[in-house]
Amino acid sequence: MPKVTIQQLRKRNQVSATNATNKPRTIGSPYDKSQRKSNGLTGSSNGAAENTRHFGPMFNKDLGQHILINPLVSQGIVDKANLKQTDTVLEVGPGTGNLTVKILEQAKKVIACEADARLAAELTKRVQGGPFQYKLEILQGDVMKRDLPFFDVCISNTPYQISSPLTFKLIFHRPIFRCAVLMFQREFALRLIARPGDSLYGRLSINCQLYAKVTHIMKVGKNNFKPPPNVESSVVKIEPLNPPPPVDFEEWDGLVRIAFTRKHKTLAANFKPTATMQLLEDNYKTFCAANDVMLEDGFVMKEKVLGVLDQTGYSDSRAAKMDIDDFLKLLSAFHDAGIHFC
Repeated sequence: MPKVTIQQLRKRNQVSATNATNKPRTIGSPYDKSQRKSNGLTGSSNGAAENTRHFGPMFNKDLGQHILINPLVSQGIVDKANLKQTDTVLEVGPGTGNLTVKILEQAKKVIACEADARLAAELTKRVQGGPFQYKLEILQGDVMKRDLPFFDVCISNTPYQISSPLTFKLIFHRPIFRCAVLMFQREFALRLIARPGDSLYGRLSINCQLYAKVTHIMKVGKNNFKPPPNVESSVVKIEPLNPPPPVDFEEWDGLVRIAFTRKHKTLAANFKPTATMQLLEDNYKTFCAANDVMLEDGFVMKEKVLGVLDQTGYSDSRAAKMDIDDFLKLLSAFHDAGIHFC
């Protein structure tokens, strides 16, 4: 083997350094993990950014921004809405417009409510100059803080934190619309469709089903969203009853709230707490004063309430097993006795 001197090694090192200096540098992608690691940018804040960053806007999970990216799911949602060419569609939370463009293909007009100004601008750019530009109207702002416009159908990849208030805002909207196809967190959707005896049956279930027919449409896995949420999702279809039942919702909800305080306890047990009895007694005295009714001698509210439960046969019933008809009968009996819940 030929001998290598110290001078020769130094000369080779100088040549290698010169070549490395003159070699063109490659600029790595900002989304390249190895590049960020070499630059020391793999902290927790950048890790979170990686999960929400794509070639577009940064998504805000605090606003429930989980964009539906599966076109087959989007098309399935639109198909279940049974849109007509004359329909005006309200879309809540359009995001970047993946669902919006499919609605625009079938509807006369889409009114999109978007809370994030950045995403509203993205959606505007997406349809600008195209055939759907004049069919789309964007309302920028919080949908819960504004009056809803007229619409025939509502379609929404709903921000999960407004699921309940949005549901009832839609149910009480007038004029009555034809249907709403809404994406919800799986557990919330199952609570909406739960029936008496189901483990998730509760106040939400019976209040919603009093005013609308609710059906489960499809399950949607978390990987169909970007960024993916922490929970699975489901799509439900809500069809408001037309005409709606002639029930005072405040009265109805007052009764249901007491009954479902402990849904597996008997109604008699749920009505017995002192605070509940005091509320009903105050309401009863107000009712009597407003209608010139004299209080009975030796009036005891507890006896009056339990008497109504005994007469109707619901004293030993449990809210978890009672349906809408049961509560309507009970509410009517309480009203006949002058007992009100609000």
